Amino acid sequence: MSVFSAPDYDDHEVVEFVRDTDSGLSAIIAIHSTARGPALGGCRMFPYASEADAIADVLRLSRGMSYKAAMADVALGGGKSIIMGDAATQKTEAMLLAMGRAIDQLQGRYITGEDIGTRPADMAVIRRETRSVSCLEEEHGGYGDPAILTALGVFQSIRAGCQAAFETSDIAGMSVAVQGVGNVGQHLCRMLAEAGASLFVCDPVQDHLRAISDLNPTVVALDDIYAAEAQVFTPCAIGGTLNDDTIPLLKGRVVAGAANNQLYRAHHADALAEREIIYLPDYVANGGGLISCEAEWFGTDKNAIKPRVLKIFDTCLDVIEFAKEKNTNTGSAADQLAVQKILAAKQANKTKQA
Repeated sequence: MSVFSAPDYDDHEVVEFVRDTDSGLSAIIAIHSTARGPALGGCRMFPYASEADAIADVLRLSRGMSYKAAMADVALGGGKSIIMGDAATQKTEAMLLAMGRAIDQLQGRYITGEDIGTRPADMAVIRRETRSVSCLEEEHGGYGDPAILTALGVFQSIRAGCQAAFETSDIAGMSVAVQGVGNVGQHLCRMLAEAGASLFVCDPVQDHLRAISDLNPTVVALDDIYAAEAQVFTPCAIGGTLNDDTIPLLKGRVVAGAANNQLYRAHHADALAEREIIYLPDYVANGGGLISCEAEWFGTDKNAIKPRVLKIFDTCLDVIEFAKEKNTNTGSAADQLAVQKILAAKQANKTKQA
């Protein structure tokens, strides 16, 4: 399949295929836009069913990072990298070092970080071969795991969705269905429980469920989470879970979560709107971690991060209001706002160069 004809290709600046036979590395690095700054996006390791699936994922994720950076108002562009393989059984130090060398060849245009299948410790290994790494642990010179700030941003998006749907941002007494309780999901569940919400949760990893057992959540089967009797559905696992089969099952009025590319296709934002479900696009809701990574990369004040993450609440309300003004769904509204910001940056760059 040609990358240029791929459905998710969107004038990406760079799509680089990486192969290192000694370590077994097969990877793709995609830079969507550097109009606002160097392209930042995590390195995901996942056992894709096919190369076509891997290409589609890295193209969608990198574009989403451009939009996330624009909506979070950070001086970064959007990129992503993926390693094809099972992180639990195939990831090696040699593979990560080879990935670091490949990233370094891009000469700072792409900055990586953790994602599904990678952790801050992996970033420390990659950092041995390239400076272009963010989201490092404090012991390695970084600002620490950004997962808690990603969770805080999602928490703000849930509050904003409830404000729009129920005319209150107070979620005490509400029920939230959290799909996936990994690193971000666990932090989010604690925030929700502390705010007085009750939880429905699912996750295929029993250790993840045990980590939040003290919150007394209602654990449901993976396929049953969509139909949970909850006012809010919060996808925090893999992408594409909101589709023709699952959207009709939702019981609540708000969808807001940390997972990237939650909609199987863009038109599913219409399907949610038709059911009068307030959808907060993933790249708006989950921008908290990116704000932290930007601060780490540029070495700015750590104390300024949290106030910026809290503003995601207002950004979400702006998206909802813009959707009403344009008589469109919130997914399309957020896309339009993000594209406007990216195009403005491109124009400003041209003016500087003139």
